[in-house]
Amino acid sequence: MDKAPPARFRRSLSRLDLTMIGFGSIFGSGWLFAAAHVSAIAGPASLISWVIAGLAVLLLGFVYCELGAALPLAGGVVRYPEWSHGKLTGFLMGLVTTIAFSSLISIEIVAARQYAGAWIPGLTRDTGGDPTLAGWLLQLVVLGALFLVNRAGIGTFALVNNIVTLFKFCVPALVAVMLLAHLHPANFSAHGFAPGGSIGVEAAISTGGIIFAYLGLTPIVSVASEARDPQRTIPFALIASVLLSMLVYVLLQAAFVGSVPASLIAGGWAGLDAKLSLPFHDIAVALGLVWLGTLVVSDAILSPSGTANVYMSATPRILYAWSKSGTFFGRFARVEASSGVPGPALWLTFALAAFWTLPFPSWQALIGVVSSALMMSYALAPISAAALRRTAPDLHRPFRVRGFSVLAPASFVIASLIVFWTGWTVLSWLLAIQLLACIGFAGWRRSRNQPTGLGNAAWLLVWLAGLMLLSSLGSFGGSLLIPHPADDVVVAVFSLLIYVWGARSGIASPALPVDGDA
Repeated sequence: MDKAPPARFRRSLSRLDLTMIGFGSIFGSGWLFAAAHVSAIAGPASLISWVIAGLAVLLLGFVYCELGAALPLAGGVVRYPEWSHGKLTGFLMGLVTTIAFSSLISIEIVAARQYAGAWIPGLTRDTGGDPTLAGWLLQLVVLGALFLVNRAGIGTFALVNNIVTLFKFCVPALVAVMLLAHLHPANFSAHGFAPGGSIGVEAAISTGGIIFAYLGLTPIVSVASEARDPQRTIPFALIASVLLSMLVYVLLQAAFVGSVPASLIAGGWAGLDAKLSLPFHDIAVALGLVWLGTLVVSDAILSPSGTANVYMSATPRILYAWSKSGTFFGRFARVEASSGVPGPALWLTFALAAFWTLPFPSWQALIGVVSSALMMSYALAPISAAALRRTAPDLHRPFRVRGFSVLAPASFVIASLIVFWTGWTVLSWLLAIQLLACIGFAGWRRSRNQPTGLGNAAWLLVWLAGLMLLSSLGSFGGSLLIPHPADDVVVAVFSLLIYVWGARSGIASPALPVDGDA
């Protein structure tokens, strides 16, 4: 009897579905707090921070447009570095992305539970924000519901996500419009437009939560194998979701800065975030818009849950791709015929997400560090795209980025600067963990008499080590041996050299797959 062909992903996602996935992954709990955090750091100049970060992510989005349209594969974000630079780079991307995505599911579910605690007593402990037993069980129930939505198939997931994302868009848009109607122009100049200077603008991007609020591109790429006409729909969705998000974020920031009661900023912008437990809700209530405050709280529960649903869908595709690469357990590279879903990977995703919700406070810091690594994974896309242009020049590229020789290195330099602005406190952990992971993987490969891949990934190790060194010497939590803005210049020049090295270190790949199950 002939063996049945392997089950395949189902191409059913439309242009709207993909755009909603991108916007839905971007708008989680971040918008509810980021405006206050970045205002405390940069004051009204936080508007510039949102624009800079949005343009930076848009540049990276153009690179992903080329990669995603040319190679519309499940979990492609993991496979691109592997095809361009070998197993070691692919392994690091798989490890970092899997941990970050699965932890983001739990972060959003925990956030939703904390907000729900305002209406349902007994979900959160009095101190620390940790869940009670009832609160943890509720989190588990919500995770189970998201699991069932995704187990039903990509069509059911898309329908639920579209409905939730529409609400997630309408509420912040309404908040921005209503607060802009109560604008106080004097707020933009009362304590200077940029009280924190250029350092404040840069720190707001990295440590204020702005860049992490924008990082919703990779879930689109993760489901590329299930998109209809991916060569057209993926570029459209990537660009549209970033531009739409940037518009809403800038309007929200302007509304927040302009509507903050003058009494709260009488002593300056510093510490403002500590005065507002739920910023937009508190300002709406202070303005007498109680109904708007109620909408904000309801969205504070729904938005994080919707974003968790997106990452519950994206993580199994990452695990599937990581497994297909041969650097992770092969049993997860299987699609169920009945649903077109990578079932084993979805079960592991549910287990990982439940694991991250366990109430151990020390883990929260670890999750925060791992989540920060997402920006570093984005930074690898320009180098992968540049290397593939050299090693696979005949690859059909339906979306070919114009001005690539300028755009790609610029996006890598900007991404490196954003990582650098995160500061030594985070990078001392983040970069060390990734370096150790790379060295450990290379040692494991050598013990099995397999190529380590160090030759083609040497630039990656130097980049990680170099950023760690420069961070320790710079002005963002470092020793200040390299003062600002000289440290930015040094990081930019260093990153440009790494880009050239990495782009020339690509491996000679065989014919690249274009099938969605590859």
